[in-house]
Amino acid sequence: MRGKKVRAARWSWLVLTALGAMPLVAQTASPYVSMHHWAMPYVEYLIATGAIVDPTPLTRPIRQSDLVRALEATDTSRLDAPVAATVRHLLAEFRPRVSGSHYRITLGAGVAAASYAVRDPLELGRGVPPRPAVSRGFASGSGELLLAFGPFVAVTHPTVDTRLQYDPDWTSSGDNATRWEEGYVSGQWRYGEAFFGILDRNWGPSGIQGVLLSDDPYSMDHLYLSIGTERVRLATIATELDPIDTGVVVNRYEIHHRLWIKPGGTRGRWTVALWEASVLSGAGRALEPWYLNVATLGVLRQGSTGTNANSFVGFDLERRATTTLYGQFMLDDIQLARKTATDRKPASYAFTLGAKGRVSRAASWMLFYTRVTNLTYRNEDNLQAPLYRFLGTGRNFSDYDQATATASWLAGRGLLITPEVSVVRQGEGDPRLPHPLPPAYPTTPTLFEGVVQRVVRFAVGGSWQYHGLSVTASGGLHLIHNAGHIAGASDTRWLGSIGVRYGLSWERALP
Repeated sequence: MRGKKVRAARWSWLVLTALGAMPLVAQTASPYVSMHHWAMPYVEYLIATGAIVDPTPLTRPIRQSDLVRALEATDTSRLDAPVAATVRHLLAEFRPRVSGSHYRITLGAGVAAASYAVRDPLELGRGVPPRPAVSRGFASGSGELLLAFGPFVAVTHPTVDTRLQYDPDWTSSGDNATRWEEGYVSGQWRYGEAFFGILDRNWGPSGIQGVLLSDDPYSMDHLYLSIGTERVRLATIATELDPIDTGVVVNRYEIHHRLWIKPGGTRGRWTVALWEASVLSGAGRALEPWYLNVATLGVLRQGSTGTNANSFVGFDLERRATTTLYGQFMLDDIQLARKTATDRKPASYAFTLGAKGRVSRAASWMLFYTRVTNLTYRNEDNLQAPLYRFLGTGRNFSDYDQATATASWLAGRGLLITPEVSVVRQGEGDPRLPHPLPPAYPTTPTLFEGVVQRVVRFAVGGSWQYHGLSVTASGGLHLIHNAGHIAGASDTRWLGSIGVRYGLSWERALP
């Protein structure tokens, strides 16, 4: 095993050395804009209305420098006053105040109250075990330090949030209110990037969790490497999932490969991404270096190398226009033959189809339909499910479908209103359940195991931003049929939240 680890380290060193030899496009690297930054709802609104062009379609988060270029390319004289003011506000937030090498310190504090402690109210009553509702008040505080010099950027962002103590998705047994929202070092060159650390990512249509890589897992350290141009880019992500003690310690890993293509560059309408992923497990198993090779396919390499993995393949697609169309599809497993008992395994897959556009010069809309089948993510080897600390690296649930329609309206300077209607049908399947044995395949449904719970949500949310002050609020009515997967049971819930946060930042040149 020691030899394999040495080979992997040499491989990483060669990649970093090659990237370091590439010419710089700018003197200073750029940090990422966190997917949960207060500005992102406004950025997504501007993209949906066509006020700015999406700098990285099918990919989140956005680098700060890419977002600034997109905002600077906007003709604000053609926009309504509140929209133009939002563009100027975002430029003031993200334009570096100091050229060249610099540091930035950001401090923030907030209070909130909610009738639930999970991140998304549509999680309630779902999963194994079901997510409960907890009504409480919360407090949070955070500090962020950014260092940017030459082609390198480093960010550390610890947060204390009392909500985590009541979130069933947060499993820390030590200091259970503190986590790192971000903590990474990134080297960025004209044709490549080398990154290691914590950063929420989403591969797939924006505004919807990717089916295999999303912001669902808390604080997942990972290695990210990419090479390419603004039109074609190859990328790989590798992470160690939490090991599981079954009497012996079973090591687990997840690796993603992706080919991202935007034929017309920044002005192109089409964006396509082809990708695959592998989840490995084994007692004392090291990460085999051939799974890291982005120039090959892990789904084929496991056969030629005599190793085993749970393999996934998929693609993402977006066509930008007045009405932008998008989709994502993932195939986990499908049996083409029907000769033996194992051939009767139900197909497992996931997909999303949707569209977004502009209602008026001040309003946008988005709708989508998504489905994740019963056995998606599960594998005959139960330890090869893509779970990080019992959270899906993509979706946190399976055996469900969801239809959602939302709109965003900039009602005034800094005031963004977002109504929503969602319908979720959830079966009793779950990624954390054991995979069924072959004799059970004929009676295992492809979708909707057991009694199906249906939730209809009518909600409205809002965000208001003024200088360093942010106010967010939401309220929704949930109409639940077959509540708790009990046939005929019904429930009605009103769920709401409100939060206030204030932040300050200082930016100076490095000595």
